[in-house]
Amino acid sequence: MAKQRPVVALVGRPNVGKSTLFNRLIGTRLAVVDDIPGTTRDRLMAEAEWTGVVFDVIDTGGLDPTAAKRGKRPLSVGSAAFIEEIRRQAEAAIREADAVIFLVDVESGVTPADREVAAILRRFQTQRQGQAFPPVLLAVNKCDSQHRAESLYEFYELGMGEPYPISALHGRGVGDLLDALVRVLPRPAAEAEEEEAPKIAIAGRPNVGKSSLLNRLLGQERVIVSPIPGTTRDPIDTRITYYGQPVVLIDTAGIRRRGRIEPGVEKYAVIRTLRAIRRADVAVLLLDATQGVTAQDAHIAGFILDAWKPVVLAVNKWDAIEKDTHTLNAFTERIRSELNFLNYAPLLFISAKTGQRVHQVLPTALQVYENSLGRIPTSRLNRIIQDAVAHHPPPTRSGKALKIYFAVQVGVAPPTFVLHVNEPKLMHFTYLRYLENRLREAHDFTGTPLRILLRKRKH
Repeated sequence: MAKQRPVVALVGRPNVGKSTLFNRLIGTRLAVVDDIPGTTRDRLMAEAEWTGVVFDVIDTGGLDPTAAKRGKRPLSVGSAAFIEEIRRQAEAAIREADAVIFLVDVESGVTPADREVAAILRRFQTQRQGQAFPPVLLAVNKCDSQHRAESLYEFYELGMGEPYPISALHGRGVGDLLDALVRVLPRPAAEAEEEEAPKIAIAGRPNVGKSSLLNRLLGQERVIVSPIPGTTRDPIDTRITYYGQPVVLIDTAGIRRRGRIEPGVEKYAVIRTLRAIRRADVAVLLLDATQGVTAQDAHIAGFILDAWKPVVLAVNKWDAIEKDTHTLNAFTERIRSELNFLNYAPLLFISAKTGQRVHQVLPTALQVYENSLGRIPTSRLNRIIQDAVAHHPPPTRSGKALKIYFAVQVGVAPPTFVLHVNEPKLMHFTYLRYLENRLREAHDFTGTPLRILLRKRKH
């Protein structure tokens, strides 16, 4: 059964090295690293692993609660300079995270901003079984030498326990910090048996009508509907029975364009939305017919694709569009062109306001879910691949041709295939797409991504 990974939030004032530590933990340069304070303009979440423990780590913007007191202007567009915004941001971090790494800087020593961040963290911690939750680990960054590592005593005044000297840039001490972290992380439990019903997440940017669609599907005012973008903060799970089929509907907070996400609660709502997409079985991506496909829509679609989730595209507010005989085809062509990486997704034109074609959403999503569980028997799969190769042989590279010896399906949700070949490097992405299309022609995989892996045959 699916398991929910614990979440670790990196918290601290600007320019202490949170993005550098984030990149160190996840093993890639995903976050922007810059010497200018306030460079991180959006939270990032990625998977990390240490000694077999897998968790999600969140890189946050810098907390500087003293900026307003000093009369400073915000450090960057979208950063939180006022104490109230910082309080809300820290509170959201604690509510979302299973553990917090509070990062400070040995070069600067304990600053007023560090003291206030520590006070905020303590204020919103709760007690669970006699322990503060979430646990906070104090990491003192830029300890690049033993001499610097010995200058830790002053950080005890923050009241966060033993400080861990690290160098996020060079990796010094990070292993000890991670050892301490995994000791305090909760072990994810398997989801309850009753939650094995298909989970359908309604995703989209703010104000496209997600809550209105959910209410229309439910036939009642289950969630607040407001014209103010960003009203929904937390994913809301609603269990229903649809013609005898148990279904869980997840209404998610809207995702704004990167760089335009407000500080604090809304940014963490985005994290919750991404987690909701990850734990869903199907995502219904809601688009706004009055605005077409925006950069935000493509951004969310990318999240769904990265999570390998089946998807239904639903164009809402179709009632607000003036139509002629060409309107539907024109909209379809435009959406298929701008979201061409989801060309396998079914496309619906609906109105949550009037109920137009809303009745098609659930059966389409459930069919897509069934398609994601589809299997092709090994003998038939190999015939499909052999026929595809015979009809269109793979191109050669440097005079050497790709050979596909054997194919097998190794998983579902998404359907996952392994091709045993002579040399994986000879496979061009266009030929891989050709093989995917042939698989789709032979079996109904509408709405679900296909994962095709290459394995070099051992001689």
